[in-house]
Amino acid sequence: MAHLPIVYYPDAILEKKCEPVTEFDKKLKKLVQDMHETMIAADGVGLAAPQIGRDLQLAIVDIEDDHGLITLINPVIEEAKGSDTDVEGCLSFPGLYGHVTRPSYVKVKAQDIKGRFFTLKAQGFLARAIQHEIDHLHGVLFTSKVEKYVSEEELEAEEMS
Repeated sequence: MAHLPIVYYPDAILEKKCEPVTEFDKKLKKLVQDMHETMIAADGVGLAAPQIGRDLQLAIVDIEDDHGLITLINPVIEEAKGSDTDVEGCLSFPGLYGHVTRPSYVKVKAQDIKGRFFTLKAQGFLARAIQHEIDHLHGVLFTSKVEKYVSEEELEAEEMS
């Protein structure tokens, strides 16, 4: 396993619409494993391929719930409803946090590591994490959706209360 370098803003790849994944091979499987290792080491809950400098529609999410590691390849949000505002951060923007409103429920169609299509329904924090990562694949950064920035001190105070 390898820790991959995380790309930070303003790197141009972070604002690029990524190319679809077309080859489902051992290299892709290794990339997903390396991304997972990198995400855990960085204390993240999601990581998209452009965040490690790769122009691919590939993202992973693991919020440490019953779903475990979710690999989303060429994902498409088919349905979104509800509304929820919460604090988000991003591994490509260390130390930056802000309130973002997103749909509270999503239904996503994607491919797995072997290229098989699957549908995933998610709500709450998982839905938020999935949408954040899918945004990365379209060059959309959470900073474009922030309603109010929050300092690390404010964030820690909110977590304590």
